[in-house]
Amino acid sequence: MFKSKNECNIVYKCTVRLLDDSDILECEFQPFHKGIYLIDHICRQLDIKEKDYFGLRYVDPGKQRHWLDLAKSILKQCKDLDHPVLFSLRVKFYPADPFRLTGNGRIMLFQQLKRDLRHGRLYCSMGEAAALGALIVQEELGDYDEVIHIGDYVSSLDLALRQTESLEKKIIDLHKKRKPDQDPSVAMDEFMGIARGLETYGIDPHPVKDHRGSLLYVGINHAGISTFVAGKRSQHFRWNEVHKINFEGKMFIAHLSFTDQSREPKKHTIGFKCPSGPACRYLWRCAIEQMLFFTLPNSQHAAVVSGGGFFSWGTKFRYTGRTEREILTESINALREQKMTNSSSSKRKASSVPATPSSPQGDLAQIRYSSLPRSTMSEPLGCSMAPNILIYGGHGQDISVGVNGSLQMPSLEPVCEEARLRSSNIDRLNHMGTELSGYAFRDSIEHSSTESGLTASGYDVAGKPRGNHSDSKQHLYYSSKQYYALPNPALNSSSSSGKHIGKFTRTHSNSNSGKNIRKFHLLHAFIPSVIFVIIAMAGTAILIMESELDIFERVRNSPEMLSLRYQYYQPLKDFMLEKLGRKA
Repeated sequence: MFKSKNECNIVYKCTVRLLDDSDILECEFQPFHKGIYLIDHICRQLDIKEKDYFGLRYVDPGKQRHWLDLAKSILKQCKDLDHPVLFSLRVKFYPADPFRLTGNGRIMLFQQLKRDLRHGRLYCSMGEAAALGALIVQEELGDYDEVIHIGDYVSSLDLALRQTESLEKKIIDLHKKRKPDQDPSVAMDEFMGIARGLETYGIDPHPVKDHRGSLLYVGINHAGISTFVAGKRSQHFRWNEVHKINFEGKMFIAHLSFTDQSREPKKHTIGFKCPSGPACRYLWRCAIEQMLFFTLPNSQHAAVVSGGGFFSWGTKFRYTGRTEREILTESINALREQKMTNSSSSKRKASSVPATPSSPQGDLAQIRYSSLPRSTMSEPLGCSMAPNILIYGGHGQDISVGVNGSLQMPSLEPVCEEARLRSSNIDRLNHMGTELSGYAFRDSIEHSSTESGLTASGYDVAGKPRGNHSDSKQHLYYSSKQYYALPNPALNSSSSSGKHIGKFTRTHSNSNSGKNIRKFHLLHAFIPSVIFVIIAMAGTAILIMESELDIFERVRNSPEMLSLRYQYYQPLKDFMLEKLGRKA
């Protein structure tokens, strides 16, 4: 539980393989470092500003791929792996517009798309593959030169998964037709412009089987969830149609809610069987991360998402990091600040010019700002004060909030007579409240002291009898509108010593009787309820599966019930029948 100082100072080494397999980075981390530390370090080394689009992937001993969780310890996630751990830097979230990335981030996205084309993930037709291949040749080899580019010079490059001779000839023809003296960035941008229009853009195919047992692939990107058969998209579900994503054992389940052609809302559930349980869990997590990254307004709205059913190992996941909307908002705000600084510098230059009879004598910035049409995204001048802050009277009149959130002195008095009367009334009430606050405080102390003392007679400490006082004190209550006084019930009530003794005796007996009450135990109420729920669920499941009523037909054919039937219920039923048959 408690680690020694030497264990915390241990340094572990890891190898990070970049998008080009020949490029490798050697990194170090300590046991307390989380995944965010490693991705920040790598993006800092590679000068990548848009780090949220990238991730680190590793493979466990069971040959299952995983994304490194940014919020968890690196050592705990890779405890079963051989050291040094091998990570692969990959594009995790493909943006809908690849030109949002700048600098080295865009170059890394271009290399990722080339890798997808080379491994067959960016599936496309022969003509599209030839166009993309020609752009890769243009970016790597430059303009076509008859002296240098002789014969099948394209065959030395690994461009596509199925790189045939006919494809290489088309690539050479397109390379010859390109305009000379083109910058490599032009070919790179044209390549990404073609790639983002393909159906397989940003798709990492996951092999699954449908309810018929047919093999297909599930892909997830910024647009939603898609299924592919023989390289062509057969189904597509947008993120606004996906209501919930879950998994049960090997079954990946998506709950959909959409509107049909008759504009009637309908709900539908689809399920796909994965090769193994870890593969299904990996597919579920990829789908959850993609959906949250592209749909949430900010990461603060991300709740803990739980997956898995009652009969399988569940898992919980919470998204960490920025969402795409946060990234775009921050970039827009940065551009606005840059424009504001440029405009303020120009205004300072304009204010240094001496005023002429035709120029206004006021503040040029205020005049220009108020004369322009206002948009819905900007704030009016002087209205950036928080709505929950209320300032009354002379105490709050000396301070106001400016446009930039700074404190300023007010320059105008209230013009309306009602506002002046209201402020003066509030000042008068506050003044009266300060005078009477000590009165009420002393009265409350004396009132509480009489109730707290447990005396058996009606005499106080001084020995004077306690009776009814005509000049007894009263409780004062303050309101924002008026003052009103109520008699003190503790002092005005004529209570005898016998009543006090009887009251004390009753309270003492009640306290003794409370000890005899049986204490409430949570387990005594929790265990029977859990047993009852399990028996009710088991009985309901047996009733649904064994009966042939049409009422349960839809529930019986749902993916969850089919998974429960064939993975748990039927084997358990056969086992019980076999045991009962042996006993008989």
